[in-house]
Amino acid sequence: MSIHGVLGEATSYPKTYQPETLYAIARNMGRNQIDWDNDKLQLGVDWWHAFEVSWLNNQGISQMAIARFSIPASSTNIVESKSLKLYLNSLNFTEFDSWQAVQNTITQDLSACVEATVSVELFELDAISSGSQLDTGFLIAHPLGKCIDKALQDSNIKVETVDHPDASLLLADSRLTDSSVKKVEKGDQRLYQFYSNLLRSNCPVTNQPDWGTVAIEITTAQTIDEAMLLRYILSFRQHNGFHEQCVEQIFADLSRIYQPSKLMVRAWYTRRGGIDINPCRVSDSSLMPAPSRLVRQ
Repeated sequence: MSIHGVLGEATSYPKTYQPETLYAIARNMGRNQIDWDNDKLQLGVDWWHAFEVSWLNNQGISQMAIARFSIPASSTNIVESKSLKLYLNSLNFTEFDSWQAVQNTITQDLSACVEATVSVELFELDAISSGSQLDTGFLIAHPLGKCIDKALQDSNIKVETVDHPDASLLLADSRLTDSSVKKVEKGDQRLYQFYSNLLRSNCPVTNQPDWGTVAIEITTAQTIDEAMLLRYILSFRQHNGFHEQCVEQIFADLSRIYQPSKLMVRAWYTRRGGIDINPCRVSDSSLMPAPSRLVRQ
């Protein structure tokens, strides 16, 4: 098994309960590559939605649910996604006395893997689709703010593809130095809300593309150029990074460039293998939004 666990390797799906299948990846593996204080990246949560959760009741009848796993950004580890899929499949032929027993088991196993308390919620499909559970966050939502996907449409700017995210693109002169980051006062702050559906990155192991929508809510005294922000988001297109790392890179770069008094960065990634991952990082706990799903999910 590689350092990334079973991701990218041919595997057989377990038919018995196997919590040891879960594979932990240290968050610091990604955070140590970000030029920012790691402590400032620990306020937030990663919401994982699993749409292929099944087990057996005491009659041997298959049960089905949609699950949400809320992993705090302060956890020591994240869980490798394919190992989570294999773990969930190991429940398919395991009998449980109740839904609560399933929830308790998953909570215990995921919390042990990431070394933090994970919140696990199981939802009945009929309850969601009938609208009797309207506050679950599974109904299709829409990002707040202005879509910047066409911000470059009327410009003469040629967008080049680069290997790694380029924070200098946030500046009009495309040069990032200590002197070019203007120090600003806390007064005269303005709230910006932007989103883009064009976030793309690659899995660092399989090199498969990951697509997502990113939303930014930022309060700063500096002016934000929408075209430059879009160029920056597009610079992730060939970047190899996990979902959580990409969101944290955006959070760190925006913090350094714009020195915001408040900042929230969240992303909704499209589903792969029955699981979607939705990281969110905030500068203040009061900015923490509720979990939600977008139309592409």
